[in-house]
Amino acid sequence: MISITSDSVEILISAAEIAGRVTSLAENIAAQLPPDLMIVSLLRGSFVFTADLIRALHLAGAKRSIRPQMDFMTLASYGNQSTSSGEVRIVRDLTQSVEGRDVLIVDDILESGRTLTFARDLIRQRGAASIKIAVLLEKPGKRKVAIDADFVGFIIPDKFVVGYGLDYGNYYRELPFIGMVSV
Repeated sequence: MISITSDSVEILISAAEIAGRVTSLAENIAAQLPPDLMIVSLLRGSFVFTADLIRALHLAGAKRSIRPQMDFMTLASYGNQSTSSGEVRIVRDLTQSVEGRDVLIVDDILESGRTLTFARDLIRQRGAASIKIAVLLEKPGKRKVAIDADFVGFIIPDKFVVGYGLDYGNYYRELPFIGMVSV
């Protein structure tokens, strides 16, 4: 494993930029989605984004009485590597039913599209009334599967990124910004 220090991480998106964009995403989501919403956060990378997004959604949706419920699913395709294995597996499944619910899947990054396609198709099979997808980051040039997010925070270059929940070997999630590293 390559050793990376936080000193060697180049800031791509600052904490202030992230905060502003999360607020605007929440306003868009609150305006477009029904108030009784089930949010499914794909762990682990999206936990910071999800936490900030639901707090911003509370403020943005106050006039519409947005009252999201939360559930979590852990899917894996990376392990401790910097590239995906291409195979998605469920590590932790949902604990609540999505049948008949309006679901917003929240993920950290849309790259190949395999993980989000897997999650969307599984939630669809389980009877969700509607499914929308929100991602913090998108790398459009990396897509292997035809899928688009409905709400995108930032489009980024094809660089390996860490911080704000994203990791390398389960390190660097604590960084308050999105940073680029060479791996």
